[in-house]
Amino acid sequence: MKKSITVLFAAFIMYTSVQSADSFAAEKPEISARACVLISADTGEVVYSENAAEKLPMASTTKIMTTLLCLESGNLYEEFTVDSEAIKVEGSSMGLVEGDTVTKYALCCGMLLPSGNDAANAVAVKLGGSIEHFAEMMNERAEELGLSHTYFVTPSGLEGDGHGSSAYDMAILAREALKNEIFREICSSETIETQFGNPPYRRWLKNTNRLLSMYDGVYGVKTGFTDEAGRCLVSACERDGVNLICVTLNDANDWQDHIAMYDYGFELLSCKTVELPKCFETNAVGGEKDKLVLVPETDSIAVTLLSHNSSDVHFEPVLPPFVYAPTECGETVAEVKVMFRNREICRIPLKSAESMPVKEISKREKNTFIGKILKALKKNK
Repeated sequence: MKKSITVLFAAFIMYTSVQSADSFAAEKPEISARACVLISADTGEVVYSENAAEKLPMASTTKIMTTLLCLESGNLYEEFTVDSEAIKVEGSSMGLVEGDTVTKYALCCGMLLPSGNDAANAVAVKLGGSIEHFAEMMNERAEELGLSHTYFVTPSGLEGDGHGSSAYDMAILAREALKNEIFREICSSETIETQFGNPPYRRWLKNTNRLLSMYDGVYGVKTGFTDEAGRCLVSACERDGVNLICVTLNDANDWQDHIAMYDYGFELLSCKTVELPKCFETNAVGGEKDKLVLVPETDSIAVTLLSHNSSDVHFEPVLPPFVYAPTECGETVAEVKVMFRNREICRIPLKSAESMPVKEISKREKNTFIGKILKALKKNK
């Protein structure tokens, strides 16, 4: 009898343990989007996806690329007059009219908040000379980022023959754009003050991204809608160091689907502390030593990872062929790429661990050194 009770008790403990484990396991969300993906913003690692590689129209989320190229072009606060033909475009608008004076910064605000098609076209003509040539610039940048299921025809996201992207590509594009501090500042604003007009005067623009006020930690990124694409949404969210990017394409329930995916992601992922190597070495010239020890600017970094994937983080030093004396202790002379599998997470400066003064050379050593150089030059003739 005792033996039977013991067996039953053990079985009960095992059953309750399994039930307990299941209750704490993150439950996959049911998403109504045609395609979706949730990734770590730090690494690009896919956390959840459905049809993430399918190329689909992505409407005004296109403006993520247009804004990124505009910000990367520089001279953001230089005033110019918008092209009068470019701003004659259907759909959402920031309110540009013929003769308006703007800045690139104002156009970026106009694209990311009220989703101005007029702003996107004005940027295209300003940067590319024409919408067609600017689309080529967009596709070149997409190729650099490895967006293999993406093709741009318009800067605004209005339909064009072949214009489209995948949920995964849009997540990687957003990840790149959010590295730009100005981009992140603009897209995370529910309202923003800028100025444009003839002459320019102060205006307030309102963000179409309602998720900013619906879910704690959301800081972007871009909404989109056309009849063909349906509702499209790219968002980003951070809590307790866990940093995620979410994309849905053709999703009538996008706000709630993003919330469901974030709930899932924050249960599943954690912010891991990854230790950097203590030091690196590089070749040195002109000092007492032929090697120089370099140390990372920081000992560790925090990275959003699935619990079992911290071993996938590795380090690739980017070193010059030589470091020439003199070099001061603490001087930045190189950097190390922090990599997750084949994707760069960030770069950390490498600093000299010691000072390296110029080596004093005697007259005889100098003549010998010069003689060797002349001999080498003569031999190579």
